[in-house]
Amino acid sequence: MELRTLRYFLAVARDENMTRAAESLHVTQPTLSKAIKSLEEELGQKLFTRKAFSIKLTDEGFLLRNRAEDLVSMADKIEEEFLSLDDITGGDLYLGLAESYQISFLAKEINSFKQLYPDLRYHITSGDTSQVAEKLDKGLLDFVVLAEIPDTSKYESLLFPETDTWGVVMPADLPLAEKAAISVDDLVGLPLFCSDQGWKNDISRWAKDRMDELQLEGSFGLVYNASLFAKEHLGYLLSFDKLVDTSPGSGMVFRPLTPKLETNLYLVWKKYQILSPIAERFLKQIKKSFGQK
Repeated sequence: MELRTLRYFLAVARDENMTRAAESLHVTQPTLSKAIKSLEEELGQKLFTRKAFSIKLTDEGFLLRNRAEDLVSMADKIEEEFLSLDDITGGDLYLGLAESYQISFLAKEINSFKQLYPDLRYHITSGDTSQVAEKLDKGLLDFVVLAEIPDTSKYESLLFPETDTWGVVMPADLPLAEKAAISVDDLVGLPLFCSDQGWKNDISRWAKDRMDELQLEGSFGLVYNASLFAKEHLGYLLSFDKLVDTSPGSGMVFRPLTPKLETNLYLVWKKYQILSPIAERFLKQIKKSFGQK
């Protein structure tokens, strides 16, 4: 199975049209059709269902698309790394990020790093721990930022300078907004929004044996989206501070949890991983900036 054939396959899956895919690849339609047919024969599976004016992926085609995307991304990353071995002015940096105001520290470091390496190109992926860790394990990312203690048997890590504080984001006109801090008692019986990761780990650790008394109304991967639901009085958002606009005039407030609940943030990379030259330089700079060796 050749990478070129996988690229052909991904183009057809994307365009759902053999003619358009051939045009985007700058090959003839017969050449593309032959390549897809050979791929199906090689795998012994039908990858597309063909209709009059379009083609759709079969279940087997969806499976191959997921695998092919990872393989092609990895091949591109390897090529870019080797091309940048002698490029002292830049290279490609791949990061997967959790949501936190402390990402601003990372942004400042990248800005400073780019002054030294003006041809730096950085690629950002967002997601929860399982999503970004999977890409890190596959070698598709150089670093990830996690809001939980990393597995030291698999990863190296740096601790961010500060901690994230948990609290409740809600409309300012609600009675609960009058309180200076929010306890478990205050949340019992209320519809709550939270990320799956935060609910299972941090909030569970905070609520302890009273976790069963709390009601998860909905889970969100993006805090901003959850804040829109909270703003419509659909529920109360459990989140880190400084992720949602709660400034005067916003109509929203943040109230910390009591007892106080904090979460550390970690910059993580694979143990024994051979980093690209630009990633190695970036790690050296950020270790110095964070005051760690």
